[in-house]
Order: sequence, then structure tokens, then C-alpha cells
Amino acid sequence: MSDMEKSIKGDLIAAETGKNQGTIRNQMQSLKALRLVESVPGPQGGYKPTSFAYEALDISRLDSPVDVPFYHNGVIYPGILTHEITFTSVNHPDLCRAKIRILGPTRNFKQNDLIRIGPTPLCKLTVEGVIEAKDDSHGILILEIKTLSAQPKYISP
Repeated sequence: MSDMEKSIKGDLIAAETGKNQGTIRNQMQSLKALRLVESVPGPQGGYKPTSFAYEALDISRLDSPVDVPFYHNGVIYPGILTHEITFTSVNHPDLCRAKIRILGPTRNFKQNDLIRIGPTPLCKLTVEGVIEAKDDSHGILILEIKTLSAQPKYISP
């Protein structure tokens, strides 16, 4: 289990911050209401940050993002930075969709246009699909995935 998956007990938080446990419990309730932490019950329980907390803190932000190739109808499309790829229907038996959030203009993209993104730097992921919908105001393309491929980087033991 990685450190990000482990829960941290309230008494440890109190000791590290110099606060009493009651104050920590009250603060954690506020953070739970904001969906920034979740409580884990049981003897190994405690508190752990939610994915929303990492997004709110922008922990995954890179100082200088790598330019991942973006193709529109088979031609490399300059000026587009792929910010996020979220697979939205991986459990559907006949369909796989992805929400692609990009930085750059989307006005030239139309329904049924072919989009290919990748390969990404670490696992060499390439996503190819057709546009089903788009949200120009938020830079989002919804793709019906046609192919996915990846070549994970070999890490020696």
C-alpha cells in the first residue's frame, strides 16, 4: 500500500501539529464536509485525503508539462496541450468513452472527427477515437474510443 493510500490516525495528526485530538476531530469533520478527507473506520483507520483534495491542491501539476502529440483527422495539430484523459465507461460491454480535457482552441473540432493522442511520456499510452461531443467553454472532448495501446516503461527490480 502506498503512502497515499494509508490512513493517518487523529492522535498522530494532533501530535505532529501540536493541537489536541478534539480540535483535530473538529477540523477533520470540516474537511470531510468539503470532501477533502475521508475517515477510515477500524483499528487501522484514521483519515486520508480524497482525490478531490489532490485536485484542489493541484499536486499533480508539472512545472513544465511534456508536449504529448495530438492528431486531428490524421494530422498533427499544434497548439493543443492534453491536460487530462478520463475513461468514463470502461465497464460498458460494447463501448468505451473518454473525456479529454485540453488546453487550446476546440472550435475547429466537429462530431465524428478522428482524434489521436499520444504516446504519453511514461507508459507510452496512445488513445484514438472519434468525437461524440464537445464542450468548448471547458476545453473538453468526449471520444468514443476505437483503440488504446500502451508500452509500459521497463523498470528493473
